[in-house]
Amino acid sequence: MKYAPKTSRIHVFLAVTFLVILYSLPVLAATVKKIEISGAQRVEPSTIATYMNLKVGDTLNNAATDRTLKNLFATGLFADVKVESNNGTVYISVIENPLISEIAFEGNDSVSDEELLAEIQMRPRQVFTRTKVQSDTSRLYQIYRRQGRFSASIEPKVIQRDQNRVDLVFEINEGDITKVESIRFVGNKNYDDSKLRSEISTKESAWYRFISNNDRYDPDRLSYDKELLRNFYLSQGYADFQILSATAELSNDKTGFYVTFTIEEGQRYKVSGIEFVSAIETLDTSLLNEHVEVEVDEWYNAEDVRDSITTITDALGDLQYAFVNVTPDIRKNTAEQTLVVIFRIDETPRAFVERINFNGNIRTLDKVLRREMLLVEGDPFNRSRLSDSERKLKNLDFFETVNVDVQRGSAPDKTVIDVDVEEKSTGELSIGAGFSSSDGPLADLRIRERNLLGKGQDLAFSTTIAGEKTEFNVSFTEPYFLQRDILAGVDAFHITRDLQDESSFDQRRTGGGLRLGYPLSKNWRQLLRYRLENNEITDVDDDASRFIRDQEGQRITSAISQRLVYDTRDSGTFTTNGLMYWLDTEVAGLGGDAKYVSGKTGASYFLPLSDQFILNVLGEAGAIQGYSDTDVEINERYFLGGSTLRGFDRSGIGPRDVANGDALGGNFFYRSSVELSFPLGLPEEMGIKGHAFSDVGSLWDIDEGGTGLLEEDTLRAAAGIGVSWRSPFGPIRVDLAAPFLKEDFDEEENFRFDFGTRF
Repeated sequence: MKYAPKTSRIHVFLAVTFLVILYSLPVLAATVKKIEISGAQRVEPSTIATYMNLKVGDTLNNAATDRTLKNLFATGLFADVKVESNNGTVYISVIENPLISEIAFEGNDSVSDEELLAEIQMRPRQVFTRTKVQSDTSRLYQIYRRQGRFSASIEPKVIQRDQNRVDLVFEINEGDITKVESIRFVGNKNYDDSKLRSEISTKESAWYRFISNNDRYDPDRLSYDKELLRNFYLSQGYADFQILSATAELSNDKTGFYVTFTIEEGQRYKVSGIEFVSAIETLDTSLLNEHVEVEVDEWYNAEDVRDSITTITDALGDLQYAFVNVTPDIRKNTAEQTLVVIFRIDETPRAFVERINFNGNIRTLDKVLRREMLLVEGDPFNRSRLSDSERKLKNLDFFETVNVDVQRGSAPDKTVIDVDVEEKSTGELSIGAGFSSSDGPLADLRIRERNLLGKGQDLAFSTTIAGEKTEFNVSFTEPYFLQRDILAGVDAFHITRDLQDESSFDQRRTGGGLRLGYPLSKNWRQLLRYRLENNEITDVDDDASRFIRDQEGQRITSAISQRLVYDTRDSGTFTTNGLMYWLDTEVAGLGGDAKYVSGKTGASYFLPLSDQFILNVLGEAGAIQGYSDTDVEINERYFLGGSTLRGFDRSGIGPRDVANGDALGGNFFYRSSVELSFPLGLPEEMGIKGHAFSDVGSLWDIDEGGTGLLEEDTLRAAAGIGVSWRSPFGPIRVDLAAPFLKEDFDEEENFRFDFGTRF
């Protein structure tokens, strides 16, 4: 009896072996003699036979039967397939999937049928499969979630029709928009929640955000916000900063998201030194010091480090070191809260760019992308230049996504660069309305295409109709003229202005111009212009100044000008830091009636005093002088007041007629402004700020002298306060100002209101 268990195991082993051998043996009638197909309606039997991968004469066994079933199901044409055999005859019985007769959507109000149909895979007259229905339903959910409708429900319904056809209906309950109710930060000690909220793109839901969609939860935007937070802290000196987590919790009723960022700020470091560590023995690293944009004894800024890598790489290329890789490193002194920035320079294996492939640019021409690349075929491969090229492509703002990948080429020292893009709409249509103290109520229309015919060209038309101003503009810009980094453009305009209140006349300007701009360096840019203009002084009042009556009529101006700009501002719209300097000069007299030389120069500097206190100091001066016995006329002179000298009316200071007070403008001016912007204790994301300012300036001298002229070149000055709001309709600003240095004949404007919008 003690051997019984062993005997049983032997029996089981023999039984299993027999079954395996039996399953592997060919079935009876091992050769296929005949194939019969039944159940086919739309698909021809001969077509089904080609899908089977089984033909007369083949060996028939279980493996062949399984393979046939898989092949037929893989076509997606059949809802059911049966394979049977008898005496060498294989019987294939199929039930075809139905055809889609019609696809409909019900309950969709925020997204049109056309938009939804464009997003799904299935189409009428295609074969219906449940797998495709599930895939398309998931895609529709993604569309609604991208809109912020996380409570949406979608249920596909199938309606049977005759002739094995079906109608597919997606019943949609869109639900309400699920907004971000709260954004909180955990671990922040040096910046409060309000400041950090202002640095990210996602915003909390508020009544004044009914036009913007930034308060809708978007997982992609949350990832982008993590990068924005990281860049902010690294630019402020927090080299140890980490984002531990970023979570978004949906409320139980699915009406709102609660977003929480858990961060670790770490210490703040100042730069105590800069070092180079080079693996290239022949390289004199002292030559690279002038290309470093990191400043010693200033707070560490990762953006300056990245910019330095680019300039150092370019400099090494100029020194004939093409195959190098510059990587940053830092050595921290936590006790003193300082760090040393180290640039490591290593030789890289010799590799050249064999080919650059562009994919996904259906509309945009290859040359538009290629000219943004800092690498071309045959160049030494350089990762830093490739990274900068990717950033330049993204900055075009022609594409939803830009992905750059590097593949091995046809040889070990060759690489292939694949650039995959997804295009987006580049057309713009904006309609605006607003009010200005200078021009009264206004409306504007703007139509623009930033990527005309896929060539990267910019075509724009705009019109503004206001109480005291009408303006039409058409412009065309070629950003890469003659296949070089030269901007060329042409403009045409027609402007009428009602200047009866200030100077007792109307003005009509019609003309056009040519533009040519090019970069001189990272921050310097030069712009050249030519302008041909017909300027008319019309409807001069009978009681107008003799200085104006003498200038009634037409005047042709043919002028060339240049504008040199140095700009380091962090934003052109809502600036908080940086400097902008400009120098404008113009010469008129290449034909036409006007003959003058003018020049204007100025600078505007923004200094953050603390977290939300921004100081702006501006200064500007200009002069214009006629030549060849030609006077400077009223349409060519400078005017000060309104937005250029608050506290005074538009054209509020400068030479005037004694008899009626008509403003005549001046040939010389200077102005300066100091303004402090500060918070008002409201949530920063509301975009409401207070301002305290003081403006000074003067305007004097006209060519026509004589009696009847009021003119003083004395200093005028005013001080005031204001409130600005970045509203959903556009920027709104209210200023109250009072002059404290003025002349008796100056015109004051104590209250100024500006409001504009685009929607």
